Amino acid sequence: MKSINKWLYGPTPEEKVKAWQGKLRQQERQLDREIRNLEVATQKSRIELKQLAKKNDVKSARILAREVVRANKQRDRLESSKARIKSVNMQLQHQLSMVKVTGAFQKSTEIMKTTNALVKLPQLSATMREMSMEMMKSGIMEEMMEETLDTVDDDELEEEADAEVDKVLFELTDGKLGQAGAVGAALPENKEDEEESEEEIQRMRQEMQDLLSS
Repeated sequence: MKSINKWLYGPTPEEKVKAWQGKLRQQERQLDREIRNLEVATQKSRIELKQLAKKNDVKSARILAREVVRANKQRDRLESSKARIKSVNMQLQHQLSMVKVTGAFQKSTEIMKTTNALVKLPQLSATMREMSMEMMKSGIMEEMMEETLDTVDDDELEEEADAEVDKVLFELTDGKLGQAGAVGAALPENKEDEEESEEEIQRMRQEMQDLLSS
């Protein structure tokens, strides 16, 4: 009988919520993996940053510090998205409680706003758009608001990064770098050390950029 009803009327509200919550848990696990990868890469960069400070390699240290700043900002965005996922999950559970009382889903402005915010994160966009369409058909959401992805002007990003770089360098190098004056004021005297350091910086920058663009 249940299979006949499902064929005629589709999934029950309980089944729909269970499926949505399963997708949300999957997305949360994905964000957890990305956050862990960022933290590992950032920790490696912090260690290298301290080594550069000992060599007084201001130029390379500032380049690497910018990547640390960007990684920290990306981690903050991912953490905020995790919190939004948890919020949607809780609101769906509330919807399920309401179904038992009213017999139907209720429109939720909060779910719509939170879901629209999650759609703007590239890692979650496809899944959240699919969920949003399903919630619209179920009567939880009205038509999605078309919002563009958050963008930051390159010059604005550089200015913000510059302001943070000195702070990062100061904290990570126990005050050895951070207000170091002209970039590149002092470089390693040993040419082989300089070339090796430059190669390591480029490798770590690429690793960080790959994580930030994934």
